[in-house]
Amino acid sequence: MSLSSVSVTAGGRPTSSPRKRAPGEPRSIGYLYILPAALIYAAFVFAPFLHSIYLSFFDGNGITRMEFVGLANYVDIATNPTLRSAFFHAFELIVFYSLIPIAIGLLLATALHRSRIRGVAFYRTALFLPYVIAPTAIAVIWRWILAPRGPLNSFLEAVGLGFLARPWLGDFTWALPSVGMVGTWIMFGLVLALLLAGVQKIPNDLYEAARLDGAGPWMEFRAVTLPGLRYELVVALVLTMTAALRNFDIIYVMTSGGPGNATVVPSYLVYQQAFKVAQIGAAAAMGTVLVLVIIAVNLLVARAGRGER
Repeated sequence: MSLSSVSVTAGGRPTSSPRKRAPGEPRSIGYLYILPAALIYAAFVFAPFLHSIYLSFFDGNGITRMEFVGLANYVDIATNPTLRSAFFHAFELIVFYSLIPIAIGLLLATALHRSRIRGVAFYRTALFLPYVIAPTAIAVIWRWILAPRGPLNSFLEAVGLGFLARPWLGDFTWALPSVGMVGTWIMFGLVLALLLAGVQKIPNDLYEAARLDGAGPWMEFRAVTLPGLRYELVVALVLTMTAALRNFDIIYVMTSGGPGNATVVPSYLVYQQAFKVAQIGAAAAMGTVLVLVIIAVNLLVARAGRGER
């Protein structure tokens, strides 16, 4: 106990004086600063989400009296092949929106860092542009490029590869991968910007030590670059996987879920169930499951990132 915290009573006995609070105490005052944002979030995000969960237990169009059906809407999601396949399509899009951009981004970020190419800032900005362009505009442009008589097929025929030309968005096999490659093009710039920023903060001493130990490019990547980009990879995975799972505007403009149900995804089904067939309960159930899936995926990614520390 410090002398400053001791006082003497009339009888000569020392007593401890009350501990002085540190500057900024009590820390609970901080909650007052976040209260306005929390109230807005609760009113416009959390409360509608809870109401959506409530509606998911009913069947009806949301205007007339709705009938309570319990878990029937959730059972339908698990048993209806069309509804179930929508989630499989969304997870397939994760490969194009997340895994491929991250793999290419790691390769290019490492190469750009090792070679010290001039004009990296310009290339990074140019590749980042697709991410900030309105998705609807991107979808319109790519729908034109991938049309049966669009620029892509015309180019293939001009270079003697006409046998590869096909109606990309009208082919049951190639429609979803075609949309996925558009997602790769959009997300690649974001991932590259994140990874380039992460590579630049890795101390050069670590690379020099690895080279002194005789590490080649591959071992240098595994021992230095990859661990140094752990946090950037977690952020990239969360952003890209969330974009893949909630994808709507690209699908809506490019294919509208077609051909057939080849490109149907959960977010498009939410729109279709709510505004085309007026099944508010089914749409609410689909939206609730989609939100829970996104939360679960993000938690798994964040936990995996913490586990590597």
